[in-house]
Amino acid sequence: MEGVGVTVFVTIQKVYYPLLCIMGIPANLFTFYMIRFRKCGMSDTAVVYLSCLAIADTFYLVWVILIDLTLTFWLPQPFWHSHPWCGILGFLQYGSLCSSSWIVVVFAIERYRVLRSTAAKQHFSQARVTKVICAAIVAASHLASVPLGWINVVTSANITVAGENVTLPRCRYREEFYATVIVWVTAFLSGGVPVALVIIFNYLIGHHLCRASNLFTEEERRVMHGRSTRGMLRRTLFLLGTVSLAFVVLSLPRFVTYCILRTKYNTGNFNRNDYGVPINVAGDLANMLQNLNSTTNFLLYCMVSGRFRQELLRAVTCRAVTAEASSFLTHAVKVFSVSEHKAASSPPL
Repeated sequence: MEGVGVTVFVTIQKVYYPLLCIMGIPANLFTFYMIRFRKCGMSDTAVVYLSCLAIADTFYLVWVILIDLTLTFWLPQPFWHSHPWCGILGFLQYGSLCSSSWIVVVFAIERYRVLRSTAAKQHFSQARVTKVICAAIVAASHLASVPLGWINVVTSANITVAGENVTLPRCRYREEFYATVIVWVTAFLSGGVPVALVIIFNYLIGHHLCRASNLFTEEERRVMHGRSTRGMLRRTLFLLGTVSLAFVVLSLPRFVTYCILRTKYNTGNFNRNDYGVPINVAGDLANMLQNLNSTTNFLLYCMVSGRFRQELLRAVTCRAVTAEASSFLTHAVKVFSVSEHKAASSPPL
């Protein structure tokens, strides 16, 4: 890549990552509010899973995009180049990434089991059970990310700041065998395995629905689709399919480029910041796509869910509050009218 191209690509990233934070963090928090406190036509378990996903994505945006990437492009010496943040930040980043990935995976598995088994439907359709599952996912993800605090070390490095060469502490990757093993295991746990499982279980869900639809006539399917529970299940599966598709499309390129960098280019003298090497450009573009995955769910819900759009419109225009106030006033008038009628019809003492 030529010098001008390198400058343009770096400038794009300097603008791209702060923009993701500015748009993504409020969007995820607002999504959490909409799903958790508004009636968007989702099942109780879907509300829990998607609410937890919004919170996990928010933490990912904070740890990875705001504190890591944004500060890297805008500050010569971010605070996490010192102890103990050099290790803590890696633990927090991979903990939030694994949490987000495995919430999608378990949501897909849960939907498949509910479709296949009535007993599973009765057990997993309880919001209390789903909350325990999500808490276990977050805890296990962060527990599995503890070794990531050991793969980096703070060393002194000569860098150029304001045209002067200075020696500053820098958070560097350890060139040790155990660090490489930890990174590979974590890469598969947070990327390769979740992507494969999401593809497999979404295929199984689609296959099961196709087989089930062939068992009924068109009139029977029309009656079934008219039921509220069937409609809710269909909307939940549609949301799951959309979220899963976005997860796979946006996460898979990063996993592929990461594997290439860790095999063919895994040498001590390889300059990851040299954009003259095509794999460095591809790797950063893949990172940009994966980071985008943590900000797109709000738009996906708006695109595929009519009930979500309706509730969003009510929330923005405060129609729900007005409707509730109108309902309260109507009820009060009715009560007053009934009381007045009883008082008028009662015999005098």
